[in-house]
Amino acid sequence: MRGQWAETVVGVLVLGLAAAFLVYAMRVGGGGLSPRGYELTAKFGEVGSLAPGATVTVAGVKIGTVSKVSLEPDTYLAKVGLAIDPEVRLPADSTAKITSDSLLGGVHVAIGAGGAAEDLKPGGEIENTQGAVDLFGLIGQAVRPAAPAPESQ
Repeated sequence: MRGQWAETVVGVLVLGLAAAFLVYAMRVGGGGLSPRGYELTAKFGEVGSLAPGATVTVAGVKIGTVSKVSLEPDTYLAKVGLAIDPEVRLPADSTAKITSDSLLGGVHVAIGAGGAAEDLKPGGEIENTQGAVDLFGLIGQAVRPAAPAPESQ
């Protein structure tokens, strides 16, 4: 009988710790416990492995997440939806670029705040963007430079 009580107490402790870790992860990761914010869009020529849920930062500080990545059929540009914290107001001339988290992968959107007096309105678009850079392609070009064209006689 005593062993059953010990197992029950350990089970309750494990469930309590699991719940505490879940709450912590939701708060740190912004998993729905805070308001969603307002939406902005940005169009990129190349998004690499950017996916919904990726971080949006200004000066290295998280201010939002990527809400949607889709292809614009008319221009063949990637249209990225950004959910921005409602307390953060971005100047209208802000820039957005897709940067790598590390060499192992992972990308996020880094926003450079501009200096305009007016702010981007909810539903607005960041006009000045820079797409993802293909690191492996750059390394491949450095390792194997293009062969010179054969001379014709």
